[in-house]
Amino acid sequence: MSTPTTFEAALPGSKHAPLPVPRYLEQVYWWAYVHPKAVHVFEREWLVNLILFGNYGRLRDAALADLGEEIRGRTLQIACVYGNLTPKLRERLAPDASLDVVDILPIQLKNLAAKMPPDERVALLQGDSSSLAAPDACYDQVLLFFLLHEQPDNVRRRTLKEAMRVVKPGGRVIIVDYHNPVPRHPLKWLMRRVFRYLEPYAFDLWENEVLDFLPARLQPASWTKQTWFGGLYQKLVLTK
Repeated sequence: MSTPTTFEAALPGSKHAPLPVPRYLEQVYWWAYVHPKAVHVFEREWLVNLILFGNYGRLRDAALADLGEEIRGRTLQIACVYGNLTPKLRERLAPDASLDVVDILPIQLKNLAAKMPPDERVALLQGDSSSLAAPDACYDQVLLFFLLHEQPDNVRRRTLKEAMRVVKPGGRVIIVDYHNPVPRHPLKWLMRRVFRYLEPYAFDLWENEVLDFLPARLQPASWTKQTWFGGLYQKLVLTK
C-alpha cells in the first residue's frame, strides 16, 4: 500500500497518534461500526443487501457508473463501506489513477484493507470527514456512500463543505443515501421505527434536500438527482 501523504493520520501502526472517535459515533453507532464485533457481524454481503431491501448492488453500481468504467485522476472516498463497493472501485482505477479512502475509525480501515490486495494506487487513511487535512481542489471526484444520514446536522454540514472544498473545479461529488419515500411507500412505517431507534439523524434527509446543508457560496454549478425503490434512496451528482 502506498505511503499516506494526503492526510496527517493513517492506519494504526503509523507514527501518527490515532484521532479520537467522535462522541456521536460512540453513543449512536457503537453497535454498527465502533465495537470490535461490529465488523464481524455486518461485513456480510447478504446482510448489507438485506438492510437495503435488496438494493445494495443497484446503488453500488449507480455510484460506480458515475465514476466511469475506467476511473481516472484522484478519487476520494469519504468513509469505509461494508460490502464490495471499494474493491470494485479499485478494479476500475486507471493505471495512473489513485484512490484515497478516509475514515475516522481504525477498525473500519483495517477491515477494508483485509478486503483488498496491496495496491500502490490506494491509500487508506484515518481522518475526520468534517475537517479533512487535504489542500483545496486536489481531487477529481469525491464519493460519499450512505454516510450523511449517520451524521448530526453540524457534522453533516461540515462534511459536505469539505467535500466541495477538496474537489477540483469541474469535478464531481457523488452522494448515495436515503431519501424521503413516496407517501404511501409500504416500508415507510418500518423505516420510521428503524430511524427512531437506530439512525436518528437519518430523518434529516427525509425533511431536507441534501443541498440545503450546503452554504450558498458552495452550491454546485450543476447537479442531478435520481431516486430508487419508491424514492427511499437517492443519488446526487454535484458538479463544482
